[in-house]
Amino acid sequence: MRVRRFGKSLAVLCICLVMVVVTACGGKNSAGSSNAGSESSSGEKPLKVALLTPGPINDNGWNATAYAGLMKIKEELGAETAYSEKVGTSDAAEFIRGYADDGYDVIIGHGFEYGDVMKEIAPDYTDTWFLVNSATITQEPNLTSLSLNNKEQGYLMGSIAALMSKSGTVAAIGGSEIPPITNSVAGFELGAKEMIPSINVLTTMLGSDNDVAKAKETAISFIEKGADVVMTNANQAGLGGIEAAQQKGVYAIGSNQDQNSSGPDTVVTSVIQDYPEAMKVVVERIKNKQMKAESQLLGVKDGAIYLAPFHGFEDKLSQEIKDKINAVVELLKSGEKVISTE
Repeated sequence: MRVRRFGKSLAVLCICLVMVVVTACGGKNSAGSSNAGSESSSGEKPLKVALLTPGPINDNGWNATAYAGLMKIKEELGAETAYSEKVGTSDAAEFIRGYADDGYDVIIGHGFEYGDVMKEIAPDYTDTWFLVNSATITQEPNLTSLSLNNKEQGYLMGSIAALMSKSGTVAAIGGSEIPPITNSVAGFELGAKEMIPSINVLTTMLGSDNDVAKAKETAISFIEKGADVVMTNANQAGLGGIEAAQQKGVYAIGSNQDQNSSGPDTVVTSVIQDYPEAMKVVVERIKNKQMKAESQLLGVKDGAIYLAPFHGFEDKLSQEIKDKINAVVELLKSGEKVISTE
């Protein structure tokens, strides 16, 4: 009997050890997971959502935005979540298949570079949805993509710039020559000219998202040509445009995030791209079985693009200008005004 009891205890110990090892290795993610897989109060198992990012989630930029989206999905949709950071395209297949094998319902690749590998893997896991951010790739029945309407964002920035301008000249500077940036600059020109047909719009592309000095130099040259409102959509380099506007005593319109803190007396408002909200909206559609294998383009009407507060300009702007800005927002929000990306 003693031997049997010892054998039984040893067996239990071995099972526990195996469970610990499986738990430690099962996530296949380089950084962590959250939400243990428990059932909700309604008895339904939570949606399982995994994220791959090409860089570190603490970069205060593109990758951090994706992680914020994952946390929003966890908190607002009650999902069980996991993530892997700094996943290059050569390693992506291993991580994607690992999450699919672990029963994740949605696997998100944060960047168009994950599109091809997801397209290859998706047919092997038809019960899993594969979502590629910043892309337009699709494949029946379970591969979709998410992008924000950058041209609509630019349209709103251009409309505001035209309303703010007293000189009749405004400027839009883009960073890298990629569609999200070039579309925002094109949208800026469209919005400005639809608001004030006679306005002069100066535009250019820097070819870089990191060259703050070049952005500042370019913005100063536009200001010297008469621009009294400047928008620079170039990630880190965008700060150069704000510095130039601040130095020359003209206004700036912020892009992608609330940039007022970079120039409280210069940045009138910003037009924010909310990728976390966009990610939540798309995953919620999947959760509610409303998703089709079609690219998801989100904008103002989805709450994924919106105006930051006017901050210190709240009392400086006339009610007439604020009403006109709000009118543009409402037209986009209602869908009465549609800005095509084509």
